[in-house]
Amino acid sequence: MFFKLNKARPVIGLDIGSHAVKVVELRPGRRGYQLVNLGTASLPPEAIVDGALLNSGAIVEAIQNVLVNNNIKTKDAVVAVSGHSVIIKKISLPAMTKEELEEQIQWEAEQYIPFDINDVNLDFQILSNGFESDGKMDVLLVAAKKELINDYVNVITEAGLRPTVIDVEAFAVETMFEKNYAANQDETAALVNIGASIVNINIVKNGLPVFTRDISAGGNQYTEEIQKTLHVSFQEAEAIKLGGTPSLAGKEILPEEVDRAMRGVSETLAAEIQRSMEFFGATAPEDRVSRIILSGGCAQMSGLPEIIEEKTRVPVEIADPFRQIECDGKMIDEDYLREVGPSMCVGVGLALRTAGA
Repeated sequence: MFFKLNKARPVIGLDIGSHAVKVVELRPGRRGYQLVNLGTASLPPEAIVDGALLNSGAIVEAIQNVLVNNNIKTKDAVVAVSGHSVIIKKISLPAMTKEELEEQIQWEAEQYIPFDINDVNLDFQILSNGFESDGKMDVLLVAAKKELINDYVNVITEAGLRPTVIDVEAFAVETMFEKNYAANQDETAALVNIGASIVNINIVKNGLPVFTRDISAGGNQYTEEIQKTLHVSFQEAEAIKLGGTPSLAGKEILPEEVDRAMRGVSETLAAEIQRSMEFFGATAPEDRVSRIILSGGCAQMSGLPEIIEEKTRVPVEIADPFRQIECDGKMIDEDYLREVGPSMCVGVGLALRTAGA
């Protein structure tokens, strides 16, 4: 899944986020996969807004920089999209074969997609065939605007890479989860990926997504709240958020002010996650979420995991995308991997993909 463009070859996972470009390179090892390389390059503010690429030149430059700085030669890339231009719907249809559904999917999708059907790329996954039950089958329908896909393809190509698969961020995290976490057969887990501007929520059961939602919120809210509270620039607020103490022309930074601003944002994010889980619980009362796996650049924000756990009353774990991947400690520092791991979950999930998967 979902939008395949070329034949299966070794690939890199290219996570183009609204705050940074991240790349992960894996290769098959004796006991699974080995980490070959990873790197990151920052993007200027508002280069990407709600998944839309607004500053293609800066994005291309960041991709090229991260490839050169990390000596990455692989040219085939898997990338992910998210935001309002991506629609994910679980629908129920009369039971039919995959071949029959392929013929009918465009007509069926017109009833669920709020865009002109000619303006989107479509894909689907059959979740249950229904032939032996009530004659209905569950289908996961995914649509992304062609304009968005073309924008991603163009920047990847301009950066000197070949796009092979366009995935969805929430499902890239799911691929990472399946590789690294031994889920119980009947376990229902919530994968919550908190990026700079979008929170991806994907609740999975038995290896299948049963609820997905993107929330327009994320790490930038922390920066903006600090900026407003302390009357500083966005760059200064970003540095404070990350634990730095920039020079502010003699202005005293009170830790309690920063903590209060950040806790308020954490409470808001936790409330959005809680609402999503309550909505899922109302639609599937028989499925109880047993744990939340938290990923993304804000996963380790001070106090956030505890606030989410308090709000949802569900145990929270910080994702480790390298727990089942061989890592050479001489090549890549283990402390660095632990530090950046949660922000690399999308990239790892993408790197585990091939165009034929």
